[in-house]
Amino acid sequence: MIDGATDLDLFSWAVIFTALALGGLLKGATGAGSPVVAVPVMAVFIDVRLAVILMAAPNLVTNSWQIVQYRHARLPDRFSLKFGLAGAFGAIVGTAILASVPQDALSILVAVSVVCYILLRLVRPGFRLPMPLAHKLVWPLGAISGVLQGAAGISAPVSVSFLNALGIPRDAFIVTVSSFFWAMAIVQIPTLFFVGLLTWDRMAISAVALIPLLLFMPVGNWIAARLSAKAFDTVVLALLAALAARLIYASLT
Repeated sequence: MIDGATDLDLFSWAVIFTALALGGLLKGATGAGSPVVAVPVMAVFIDVRLAVILMAAPNLVTNSWQIVQYRHARLPDRFSLKFGLAGAFGAIVGTAILASVPQDALSILVAVSVVCYILLRLVRPGFRLPMPLAHKLVWPLGAISGVLQGAAGISAPVSVSFLNALGIPRDAFIVTVSSFFWAMAIVQIPTLFFVGLLTWDRMAISAVALIPLLLFMPVGNWIAARLSAKAFDTVVLALLAALAARLIYASLT
């Protein structure tokens, strides 16, 4: 049984299922964000580190699914591959070197950066990062995102902000961000096994967490596919705002 979950009642399990389902909706709609919803809710009932570990299988499978589903929209010049490789490398570096960095300070730094980006987009709604410049930034920003993931599990504010600034279509956005998170999962899972945090029993429970995610991802996809490009951009900005708020709240409490 999962640590701390032996005494959970039916209501608690229902809440966890609902959180995973909402994570599936968000993942299907934007390609990112399922752990943002699921992990904090699960952490109310079980150890927060375990909640993160149990998202290992869902992260790998759901991102694999969306890479295949949206492969037709891959950006040219292997942009997604570069972004994913940089993120995977950064995750290794972050895990090995930056694990001792104060998490609260790191979280606030990332949150402030995201808030600045959101304010920039509100003041200059037409702001876009030119693709030639994005190709130059993909390696360093991918690596920075990976380092943040390895050190504190908070890569999305940087990686999603970067991709949102490109102004690319929804399908291209999803396949790119999914490639990035897939590469991170490929690094994370064997590392968790190596350090003894992920066992086969926990992997089996992690696989069960896939069920509500996979059930509701098509629903999120159906909803978002009917949004305009402007509405999708607004949804992503709202996700970033929620991420920033969560980071600041977690750091101050």
